[in-house]
Amino acid sequence: MKKAGADKKRVRRSSAAVQNGGNRYSGSDTPPRKQANKKDAFQLFAEKVRDHKELVSRWAVLQETRVEYFRGKDFVGFLRNHSELKDILGSDRHLEVEDIADELLNKNLLVRCDRVVKTVRPGKRKLSTWPAHLEIYPDQEFSDNDAFFAWTFVNKRPLWQTLLSLSWPVLTLAICLFPIYPHQAKLLILYSCAGVLLLILCLLLVRALIFGTGWILLGKRIWIFPNILAEEATLGELFRFWPKKDEEENPKLTARLFFAVVAIFVILLLRHHAPDEAARARYQKRVYNIIDDVIEWDPRLALSGMMDGKPSEEVNVTVTETETDNNFTDGADDKDVYNHEIPNQEM
Repeated sequence: MKKAGADKKRVRRSSAAVQNGGNRYSGSDTPPRKQANKKDAFQLFAEKVRDHKELVSRWAVLQETRVEYFRGKDFVGFLRNHSELKDILGSDRHLEVEDIADELLNKNLLVRCDRVVKTVRPGKRKLSTWPAHLEIYPDQEFSDNDAFFAWTFVNKRPLWQTLLSLSWPVLTLAICLFPIYPHQAKLLILYSCAGVLLLILCLLLVRALIFGTGWILLGKRIWIFPNILAEEATLGELFRFWPKKDEEENPKLTARLFFAVVAIFVILLLRHHAPDEAARARYQKRVYNIIDDVIEWDPRLALSGMMDGKPSEEVNVTVTETETDNNFTDGADDKDVYNHEIPNQEM
């Protein structure tokens, strides 16, 4: 019964569209201009919808190309809550959500996609809500039942992105010129980078400890900042603190006991082989020497050292050559004396 009702609705929409199309173009002298205006209206509507923050979307790979896509049911709920956006369509603002989506598909502003992986992976309870890889769906019609739609046009780049892309060469040049910075600037950059790196490492360590403790003791997978290592995520998703509901199966008790024993063994092993105070002092001194060589290097001192060292090198080379000639001469004289002494001994 549901399928029959959906077919009747599609037939009614198609007949209404044909009637509207016939009425639109029957009394018009310049139909191409109206088609262009309508295309511009739908293009503008698509850009407004895409730039709106309340339409939930993600990025995925479609035929080796990164695209931004959304779900059909999210598009329906979005237009119902923001019906004022339909005013951009002008005379077509009274169309249903399905008709608007079909018009966007017909104008190649959208393309319907489907997930590449259609089977539940081992250890998962259901398919991923937002798949990372998509493929084009054969039937290009709108649906709100587990259907995905990707934008096909290139969105306008904001001004801040353009300025950010232009700043990369300047940043690269600034990194290359780090050795000639003033001493205070070097210290500021060094401690800032070290602080950021230490913060990231501590965050990852605390994250792993919370996950391991919760997984072994409670059998729950608790990842704070779940998207901190994600390759494709928005800024808001990247710093989201609390994870979503766990969709995987609970771990077995034997696996939890095994990893608990392994964790205890690793902790005892690390404690047994931990460096003593003397080794720690040697490592600290070695690191400080490396840092001092980088921080205290000055191009003026390097150039003055090269200029001061050049005459001394020439003197050393001259002295060495003189000593070599003297040794060669002394050796030749000794040889002549030896040759003169041999006949005297024989006589």
